[in-house]
Amino acid sequence: MKHAVILAHPARKSLNAEIARTYAEAVERLGHEVLVRDLYAMRFDPCLKASEIPGPKAPRFRDDVMRERERLADVDVFAFVYPIWFNAPPAILKGYVDRVFGMGFGFEPGFGGTEPRLGGRRLISFSTSGAPDHWVRETHALSDLTRLFDAHLGGTCGLKVVDHAHFGGMVSGITQEAFEAVIAKVRTAAAAHFRAHPPRTA
Repeated sequence: MKHAVILAHPARKSLNAEIARTYAEAVERLGHEVLVRDLYAMRFDPCLKASEIPGPKAPRFRDDVMRERERLADVDVFAFVYPIWFNAPPAILKGYVDRVFGMGFGFEPGFGGTEPRLGGRRLISFSTSGAPDHWVRETHALSDLTRLFDAHLGGTCGLKVVDHAHFGGMVSGITQEAFEAVIAKVRTAAAAHFRAHPPRTA
């Protein structure tokens, strides 16, 4: 099984970066393959181009999108790792989805609408916020996010949404104990949702 770990945080030493590394290491220990896509390090352009919008003419995608789609072609699990800013994913992640998961990759034209192209694949997400857990739940910020982003992406592209682990109250200077608790939960989520693959024999 191959996982694409898609990280959307500008700081290399952030908690989000550590979550991405931890998840990647956890599934690798299970015998899975990992592809890491650090969107800020890649300087991915999130701006959808006019030529990429489906219309009377077939969309024309730029080289960066075509290369990314080629890299993701055999991915079984998409793991998104990002902070919640203004109750939404960072713009670079939304733009990545707009451009890469659009027509021709995530879905295709169908009778009366579109047809998903990623059926049988999975989506797992890890998000963080400075706001505490009780706030994002009581205000429905998290449930609205998972409905409008996770569920819609899954439904449009045919992805099975297996989990969305959110860590609230993640501010500068969190204790080592809090940090270790987050990392432990990431490892637990990886083990809970994915089986170990036996090592390949020569």
